[in-house]
Amino acid sequence: MAKRDYYEVLGVAKGAPADEIKKAYRKKAKELHPDRNADNPDAEAQFKEANEAYDVLKDADKKAAYDRFGHAAFDGGMGGGPRANPGGQGDFASAFSDVFEDLFGDFMGGQRGRPGGGRNRASRGSDLRYNLKISLEEAHSGLTKQITVPASVACDSCDGTGSEAGAEPTTCPTCSGMGKVRAQQGFFTVERTCPTCSGMGQIVKNPCRTCGGAGRTEKERALSVNIPAGVETGTRIRLSGEGEAGLRGGPQGDLYIFVEVADHPLFQRDGMDLFCRVPVSMVSAALGGEIEVPTIDGGRSRVRVPEGSQSGRQMRLRGKGMPALRGPGQGDMYIELQIETPVNLTGDQRELLKQLDESLKKSNNPNATGFFDKVKTFWDSIKE
Repeated sequence: MAKRDYYEVLGVAKGAPADEIKKAYRKKAKELHPDRNADNPDAEAQFKEANEAYDVLKDADKKAAYDRFGHAAFDGGMGGGPRANPGGQGDFASAFSDVFEDLFGDFMGGQRGRPGGGRNRASRGSDLRYNLKISLEEAHSGLTKQITVPASVACDSCDGTGSEAGAEPTTCPTCSGMGKVRAQQGFFTVERTCPTCSGMGQIVKNPCRTCGGAGRTEKERALSVNIPAGVETGTRIRLSGEGEAGLRGGPQGDLYIFVEVADHPLFQRDGMDLFCRVPVSMVSAALGGEIEVPTIDGGRSRVRVPEGSQSGRQMRLRGKGMPALRGPGQGDMYIELQIETPVNLTGDQRELLKQLDESLKKSNNPNATGFFDKVKTFWDSIKE
């Protein structure tokens, strides 16, 4: 099958300038790349055809020979003509590497026209995490907490440049400031981080004696953190620019405060509501009365216990719970009664309780009466 004209393959006019040819090839390569045309069985062949055309037309000598002799310039029969292998393995890798970043820049974060493939020589510092444990009372009222954070800070001796006396870093001779080097492996051209500058694109010839050229040193910092009222375990507070210093003058990372609210000996929390289990004597539960209960703000509230209260009965104190983290609103506090059976009875106390029990009727213990009536019915049904 006769080969198509290379200019036709790329969609440019004969004699087009080099920049126009390169632009046309980039467009074709993006359109025809097999990874983007899984449903087109002809895409791979068309992609190779475009690579072959570009490999010839990008080279001034090959292009001149092609313009004069056409495809015959490369079939080995033109004597003094340039011997080339359009579409061959090595030439394809060379052509493809020219547009590697254009094809995959969107996926790999690259940007054209910037040293190091868009890499910032002054890299951003790492984010830090600090776990802060506070009490339930502190979560209720909010507070300002002083914390000490060990982190990297900009070196004072070199002002974060990494060079002695603040001298500017120089371009890395290995990668020419790109931050990466290319190595051809068979069919492909592989890019790796430059081993000399570790991808920075620059090297420090005279490193700072204090920081060793890193531009930052380890130091503890004291910070004041505002903890809003209503925080819960898992609440995350971000302090912008309070993380580690950037490398060689780069911006600082952020500090994230993760809050943990400690368990309380009296209160259990459920969102904005609080629960408090209060033991009540058997007599108080039977006769009714008032009890005094604590509140999370340190105050006291009097609660009336209805006559004949049972264990598990709840009473609500409106507005005595936790505040909303954002916006207005206050949760409630629930008092749960736990009827306490007396222990360590004296002989007289035992006798009095026996007399009380003998005097009680079924109507005095409706729950027990109802339960044992159901048990009797159950047993009778089995006997039948």
